Amino acid sequence: MTTDDPDDRTLWSQAAAGSGPAFGVLFDRHAKAVYNHCFRLTASWAAAEDHLQNTFLVAWRKRDRLRLEHDSALPWLLAVATNVVRSDRRTVARRLRLFRKAPVETPVPDHADQVAERVDDQRRMAVLLAAVAELPRNEREALALCVWSGVSYADAAGVLGIAEVSVRARVSKAKARLTRRLGAAPVVAVPALTLEDR
Repeated sequence: MTTDDPDDRTLWSQAAAGSGPAFGVLFDRHAKAVYNHCFRLTASWAAAEDHLQNTFLVAWRKRDRLRLEHDSALPWLLAVATNVVRSDRRTVARRLRLFRKAPVETPVPDHADQVAERVDDQRRMAVLLAAVAELPRNEREALALCVWSGVSYADAAGVLGIAEVSVRARVSKAKARLTRRLGAAPVVAVPALTLEDR
C-alpha cells in the first residue's frame, strides 16, 4: 500500500456505501492472506479457494452493518474465514453421516510437477493439522491467526476478545505442544501459495 492508497477503514466505508471497486481493492489486498489461512485450516487448496470466496461473500453481505475498529480489515476477515471453515466442517460431518456407506472414489493420479507439489503440501499440512486438531480450541485459533497468518498479537487479542498476554500464552503453549509431538519447529513450516499459482 502506498501513501496514496486509501486505508482499509476508508475502503470499508466506501464499500458499505455500495462501492464495488473499493471492496475489490480490499479483496486484492487481503485475498492471498485469507486463502493461505483457509488452507492452513483445511489442508486442501480446493477447499481454501471455496472458503476464500465464501469469506468475501459474507464480508460483502455484512459491509453496511460493520464498522472496522482497527486500521486493517485482515483480522476480521480471518475470523470470518475461521467461522466459514468451521461451518463447512459441520455441514460435511452431517453429509458424511448420511452417506457413510457410499464408496470412496479413488483419486486420479496426475504426474505434473505442480500437482505433485500441491499433493505433497496437502499431505504435510494434513499431518500438521491432525496434530493441531488435538490442541485446545483457544490455542488453535491463536496459532492460526498469529503464527500462520501473521496477525499481530494485539490485533488477534481484539478479534478474540482477550488480553494480548493471553494470546501470547496460547501461542507459546501451542508451539510447545506441537514441538513435543512433531519435532523441531513444525509450526512455521506450513506451505503458502499465491493466488497466481493456483
